[in-house]
Amino acid sequence: MVIESARRQAPGRDTAAEPAAPRPATGTGRREPAETADDRLIEEARRGDARAFEALVHRHTARLFRTATRILGSREDAEDCVQNAWLSAWRALPGYRREAAPTTWLYRIVTNESLMLIRRRKPTVPIDGTEAIVDRSRLGDERRVDDREVVHRSLRRLSPGYRAVVVLREFESLSYDEIAAVLGITPTAVRNRLHRARLQLLTLLEEWR
Repeated sequence: MVIESARRQAPGRDTAAEPAAPRPATGTGRREPAETADDRLIEEARRGDARAFEALVHRHTARLFRTATRILGSREDAEDCVQNAWLSAWRALPGYRREAAPTTWLYRIVTNESLMLIRRRKPTVPIDGTEAIVDRSRLGDERRVDDREVVHRSLRRLSPGYRAVVVLREFESLSYDEIAAVLGITPTAVRNRLHRARLQLLTLLEEWR
């Protein structure tokens, strides 16, 4: 769906001809490093190779969907967000400059799409995966579900900006420099925002004790 929409909506691309398949990694048969593979696929997609872009979609959609779901709190909204993010990525390819890793570029697009969607649509479905914040060693099996739900609710009460920085750091394990590139702020601002977000989250979690 993403690829067909991109083909219809991307301006200035000749999609009538059948694109060539992405070239396999060269060398001694060892697996191509992920970042190198992404760079190659982006460059081929920039030249109009829709199959290279489709390979990029297959490599990263699960990661982007996970991130969008945690920021938005809604699987349905996350699906819309990821669709829009890939369309934005396709349209941005002609002007792509490698100022950061390809994954950072994709995180930036999906995070921006998520934050824009929050402004237009209220999330409705609780997120999954936030149990990473809870220290499982301190929880009995009978409490884990309840504590996860507490974290779900508390995370969703953070402002969108704070929620995004917590998700990128705590769940996606991005560095401060990477988060700075995603959000368009300085690493120092990332540290300050993350510190305030963690304090607010701890306060919200304490309300449930």
